[in-house]
Amino acid sequence: MLSSKIISFCRDKGWWFDDVEPAYRDALLKIGFDISSDFSLFYLHVEDGPTFISKNGEIYQVCWFLSKSDYAGRMRMARDVFNVPESYMPMDSFSGGRGFFYNTQTEEVFDIGLGVDLEKLSNGGLNARWDNFNEFIEWFFGI
Repeated sequence: MLSSKIISFCRDKGWWFDDVEPAYRDALLKIGFDISSDFSLFYLHVEDGPTFISKNGEIYQVCWFLSKSDYAGRMRMARDVFNVPESYMPMDSFSGGRGFFYNTQTEEVFDIGLGVDLEKLSNGGLNARWDNFNEFIEWFFGI
């Protein structure tokens, strides 16, 4: 369940939508997502264009990218070029050699940089920066 702080913040910004866009739901289901996860609930109900920007960076509106771009290609590139496991979903463009990745199995969020972080990730030695998606979103927006 998304935290009440996140929902209130998004409502106050005018980003919260009660109705779910069917194309967004279908896009998440197509890639095997649990649409009741916090990650899915956020992206099904919150939108401010194709990305969200805060003092902590820029992240994709993942459902927008899934339904309106070659996001599947971006995921393949992350997996093939950077050797990122399939359960890790890129949440941004990895600009500046760093990026946020969501682990679809554990619901943890990782802040991954080139080099040592990627090596640790590929051998299972990288710890998540946020234990769950709620923690990440609250940090990202400074809620």
